[in-house]
Amino acid sequence: MSREAPSFPVVDVECHAGYRGEETPRRFRLGERQVEIVEVVDSWLAPDHRYFKVEDAQGNLYLLREAVVSGRWELTLFRRGANGGAESSNAAES
Repeated sequence: MSREAPSFPVVDVECHAGYRGEETPRRFRLGERQVEIVEVVDSWLAPDHRYFKVEDAQGNLYLLREAVVSGRWELTLFRRGANGGAESSNAAES
């Protein structure tokens, strides 16, 4: 039995290079919707990806990841903030 990795939505991400040259996401586009990032809550490195947990002005949380080799960005998790309800969902199920 083969086990396939989940397929996550691909997003277009605009980044800003900080004073140390490290790029962090500032906004991203998912389809026709543009999301402005107000805070990078957390970030970490994995062997094949860079991860960013980010928050928008409505308090929604998103987990974005960038493939180190290809530079492809994906939305791996979305959690609606307190201002928009307490609903939580895995982006792969959307």
